[in-house]
This record gives sequence, structure tokens and C-alpha cells, in this order.
Amino acid sequence: MRTRSVVSRGRVGVIVAPANPSAEPELTRLLGSRADMHVARFPVRRGLPLAERLESYNDELPLMVYAFDGLPLNAMVMACSEPRYLLGPDEDREQCARLSAAAGAPFASSTLATREALAHVGVSDIVLVSPYQPWLTELAERFWKTAGLTVTQTVQVRAKTGYSSYAVTPSELISQVELADVPEDAVLLFTGTGLPTLPVLGPLSTGNDRLLLTSNLCTAWWALSRATGQRVTLSRVPHRSRVPAQGGHVPAQGSPVPSQGSPIPAQGRRPA
Repeated sequence: MRTRSVVSRGRVGVIVAPANPSAEPELTRLLGSRADMHVARFPVRRGLPLAERLESYNDELPLMVYAFDGLPLNAMVMACSEPRYLLGPDEDREQCARLSAAAGAPFASSTLATREALAHVGVSDIVLVSPYQPWLTELAERFWKTAGLTVTQTVQVRAKTGYSSYAVTPSELISQVELADVPEDAVLLFTGTGLPTLPVLGPLSTGNDRLLLTSNLCTAWWALSRATGQRVTLSRVPHRSRVPAQGGHVPAQGSPVPSQGSPIPAQGRRPA
């Protein structure tokens, strides 16, 4: 009788803001069959101004790592970028290190995961795409500059109803990035785990040499590499190339989905 090998699935704990509509669907798709996702939400803070609400998420984070009540996890992420822009990159990294020790599992904020993903693919210059209010976009730009990156351009994205990553539609995101006259070989970083980014990757990288990275894509890469205990490559495979699933990956139109043992493809090609 032949026995089939069983691949162990990792477990990833994900902490999200209460109304985030995109983090779970996108992370579920990006993690694929290699890891199960378990989610905890920050408490609802009705009536608080945005800055105070974001500060409360940072304050509550040390307690949130215990929200899984002993569930064995291989990795844990804070899938929420906005609060971290109130901090500096060094403070963000240091707190994540302390929380890793407290949780007994590797822990990263989405901003720390993004920093490590950018280093992994060798990026130093970015075009920052932000759906935040202007004051928070300025903090995000300062964060990435302090982290050692060169922000060559900032694209401020606005939903029809106002500044909100949760309200921006894929069509609004595509049209406003296209209107911004972004260079054909730029590296675009879409900040915000609540932003619907998977549907826009294909359209915005068609016919050019852009590399598109998102908060959710980078967070999934970081979590998957820790949860599986294996090296996961965040590749720069063009979305136009269809690679056989056996031993590789199949980038779907606008939504790269990693298969078992495969890299997570960043959208676009490696700049020359």
C-alpha cells in the first residue's frame, strides 16, 4: 500500500482593524494551501478621531498577541499599516522583536514585513501609493525615507467619498495611478492592508516594466516564510508569463496565488 506524504500546514495569527475589508480575503488567497489563517480584531473605538484610534491600536497591540489564547502559531502579523506610521521604523522593529519574545512566535507588523520584503527583492527607490488622509500620507512618506528608501513620487489616492483605504475601489485605484504618470520602470508600493490591491496588479503592470508590491503581498510573504520554516521567494516574475504549476507558480491575472512550495510573485519585472 502506498502512503502519500503529508505536507504540514503552518498557522498564522493575523491581527486586523475591525472594519478592514481586504486583509483577510487577500491574505487567504496569498497564503494559499501552505498555511491556515487565524484572525483577531482590535476593539472597536467608536467616536475617536483617526489619530487617537490609530494610537489606541499601537497601545493595545501588546495585549492583542494574547488574543489567540494559547493557540499554537508559527507566525503572527499585525495586518494594519496606518498605526505604525505614527512610530519610526526603529521603534516599529524594536516593538516587533519584543512581541516575538512575548508571543513565542515570530511577529511582524505589516510595515516591518514590507521593509524585509523590499530588502529581499533589492529595492531602494519606490513610488508610494497612499489612500490615506494627506497628513497620514506625509507620515508614511517620512517613515519610508527614514527606513532608508528613496521615495521618488507619492501618489495620493482618494475614494469618491473621501480619503479611506476601505472605500477606494479597484477602478478608482487603477485610474488614479494611471493619471499620476508613474514611470514605466518604477517600483510601486501600495500601502494599506485595507486597500483592494490584488485586482489592480495585472492592469497596472501590463505593457511596462513596473514592479508592484503591496502591504498584503509583503505581509503574506513574510508570514509564509516563517510559518512554513522554508525559504519563500518573493519573485519578480512578469504577470504575462504563465509558469507550469509543477515546481513553480501560476500568476493569475491581477492576483498572484502561490501554490504548494512555490514563490509568491511580485507583479512586474525586475528593473534593469
